[in-house]
Amino acid sequence: MASKTEDLRAKTDDQLTADLADLKREQFNLRFQAATNQLERPARIKEVRRDIARIKTLQTERAAVTSK
Repeated sequence: MASKTEDLRAKTDDQLTADLADLKREQFNLRFQAATNQLERPARIKEVRRDIARIKTLQTERAAVTSK
């Protein structure tokens, strides 16, 4: 888990925003697949949700540091 966080910290704000958009798109597709009973890996929903949370947390941290 720490390596994922470290990888995210190494990215720029623009890269994080792009990753967040991609994850949200993937989350939508996974929810759609779940609703139509076509989901192959149900655990992926949880992984994507946590990755979104990691990025949002990092963005909040960076915003707090820059506003000081």
